[in-house]
Amino acid sequence: MKGRSVDTKNQMNTPAVHDLADLLQYQEGSVVSRVLMKNAGGNVTLFAFDAGEGLSEHTAPFDALVTLIEGEAEVEISKIPYRLTAGQTITMPASEPHALRAMKRFKMLLVMLRA
Repeated sequence: MKGRSVDTKNQMNTPAVHDLADLLQYQEGSVVSRVLMKNAGGNVTLFAFDAGEGLSEHTAPFDALVTLIEGEAEVEISKIPYRLTAGQTITMPASEPHALRAMKRFKMLLVMLRA
């Protein structure tokens, strides 16, 4: 998996209407991300996964909410797989092992909250 982050200096700190699907484009063979907001309480990051790409199992010290914007993904939490499609969301509890895999290319919004 190739990973790439988009410029995070241009965070969305001023009120404006945005179409989430248009804020980040797919890149062949890659997972790309863009931090939309970040502060002491957590962060909001947009991801675009090309088909077949993913994030290997890992843990995070934050509670997280994943919302699929488009496409189809498998999210595995503590070895239990969940299939998500556009418009669906799932919570990932802090410190639980989880992984993501693109069944079809997909975009997701990740909200991480510090406990």
